[in-house]
Amino acid sequence: MNVYDKAYDLAKALKDSTEAQQLKEARQAMEADPDASRIMDGFRARQMELQQKMMGGEEPTEAEMAAITKQYEDIAVNPLIARVLEAERQLAVVFEDINRLLNDVLKAVAG
Repeated sequence: MNVYDKAYDLAKALKDSTEAQQLKEARQAMEADPDASRIMDGFRARQMELQQKMMGGEEPTEAEMAAITKQYEDIAVNPLIARVLEAERQLAVVFEDINRLLNDVLKAVAG
């Protein structure tokens, strides 16, 4: 058994999964709506700024965290955006489950 072949099989299975297809469809629907797309782009840009700040060793202020939380709550009422967010969450669960399985193997090997 070639581990790399299995990894490619897993990658293909993930790409073809229901969760990935639902995310692709949700994104396409959102991107077809200029307002929803613009709103989501603004949120993602703000989210990226905060992530870069944290990667640089800075903690976001309470005001920044409150602002991004409020922005998330505001955008999540848009049905097109809500569908994307839910599809992203579902795909993330799949990735977390797979990651957990792989980590279990590493723990068993490391003993």
